[in-house]
Amino acid sequence: MFKEFKEFALKGNLIDMAVAFVMGAAFTKLSTAFIEDLIMPVIGRISGGMDYSNKFLALSDKVSATNLVKAKTEGAVIAYGNFITIGINFVIVAFVMFLVVKAINRAKNLTEKEAAAAPPPEPSTEEKLLAEIRDLLKQRS
Repeated sequence: MFKEFKEFALKGNLIDMAVAFVMGAAFTKLSTAFIEDLIMPVIGRISGGMDYSNKFLALSDKVSATNLVKAKTEGAVIAYGNFITIGINFVIVAFVMFLVVKAINRAKNLTEKEAAAAPPPEPSTEEKLLAEIRDLLKQRS
């Protein structure tokens, strides 16, 4: 049973998936910090300091608060500003991922072009000797 578990745990796909999971978690933190700390302040500045995450539509007359957290405690609200913020975040992340994939593909294409442009390797000593023997045999016949 231990042997089977060891084979399962050490399979390449499982380890690759674990590495991808850890990298994904780290990338999530990085992209969240990028969006919240660098992009959203610029968008807020462009839009005149508007904070979308605090925008809501009250569904009850009891709601008098101007803060979303307080408004939710007073009654039903539609928090459309949070949706807008998440939508903007998604578009930014999708665009950044597009740029990352594009850069990786460009680097991969450059590597492939360099490999294709590289001259073929010189024949080994054994191949040279075999070619000489072949040529001598051709001359004899």
